[in-house]
Amino acid sequence: MPSLDSLVPMVFVASVPRSIEFYGRLGFEVDNSFTPPGQAEPSWAWLRSGGAHLMVARASEPVIASAQAVILYVYCEDVPSFRANLMRKGVEVGEIGYPFYAPRGEFRVVDPDGYALMVTHTR
Repeated sequence: MPSLDSLVPMVFVASVPRSIEFYGRLGFEVDNSFTPPGQAEPSWAWLRSGGAHLMVARASEPVIASAQAVILYVYCEDVPSFRANLMRKGVEVGEIGYPFYAPRGEFRVVDPDGYALMVTHTR
């Protein structure tokens, strides 16, 4: 059976530009976007940071993140340094915890639409 090359989540958001700005503080850059004809801002964007990819799309209904039951895991080399960098950029971050599956730590960040991101270390 052929294997898959990658998996890219797409989350529905209230404002694509607001999400671009927030995820930009986490190190993501816009790789591609689409602005419908006659509209002033994009309705979809593909974001990339190294090997991490995320698509954001403007929701047609109110976003209720808690009803989505999604947690996005974001991986980095140095959890304390990444957390400190986010704090300097004004991102509200949780405390570092050390569960069995993340012995070098992980912490929680919530995006503007209420989606939870867990920032943890690479293997």
